[in-house]
Amino acid sequence: MAPDPTTGRVLRDSDEGSVAAAATVSLTLRIRRYNPEVADDPWWDEFTVTMEPTDRLLDALHEVKWHQDGTLGLRRSCAHGICGSDAMLINGRNALACKVLVQDVAPKATIEPIRGLPVLKDLIVDMEPFFAGYRSVLPFLINDDGDPERERSQSPEDRHRYDDTTKCILCAACTTSCPIFWGDGEYVGPAAIVNAHRFIFDSRDQGARDRLKILSEKTGVFRCRTTFNCTDACPRGIEVTKAIQEVKRAILFDRF
Repeated sequence: MAPDPTTGRVLRDSDEGSVAAAATVSLTLRIRRYNPEVADDPWWDEFTVTMEPTDRLLDALHEVKWHQDGTLGLRRSCAHGICGSDAMLINGRNALACKVLVQDVAPKATIEPIRGLPVLKDLIVDMEPFFAGYRSVLPFLINDDGDPERERSQSPEDRHRYDDTTKCILCAACTTSCPIFWGDGEYVGPAAIVNAHRFIFDSRDQGARDRLKILSEKTGVFRCRTTFNCTDACPRGIEVTKAIQEVKRAILFDRF
């Protein structure tokens, strides 16, 4: 027998069973499935799992895959909101499954792949169009001054100028929440602009003009219609729309 951690009362075995039962919730997952080897069209499956309220939605998906249907396809890695690989549409909104608590979606959650990218299988999408947009904005430091004798230092103020956009984990949640990206696959998308911003405003970088030229094209920042979907979807809290507007202003007034 063990004491109740809240009241100090000694619990009998029957009491412990009641507490354990009360500490779990039933969650039904309605998952949009697709497997080109099985059917041409997607379909819906439902699974019910018993979880603790503070389990993550990713844990519930693992419960399905490991114990109910091993054919379920999804991406995941760190399970701590850092790798960004488990971005999906959860009750109609983009999020990382590892950052959503079961108690916040129970008793039922609808799960779909993120929009705007080709679906390969179930919740797995082809990320290549997303990364093509990312690569197009030259997301790396450009400096032609030669190898320095020591690290290139900068002031705290200079570092703060682009601090927010260093947080991107390339999960594609912002880009695939954007209605412009859904309708125009050529649009580089919010994540690419965020990563361009990170270097455009880095005082050590010399490639801002090249990036601004790329982003001034019809596939760049001026395709944005400022719906704020991207900011709302970002699991890292990046002010994505603000970064896009700062890049627009740089093109129009400052550096290009």
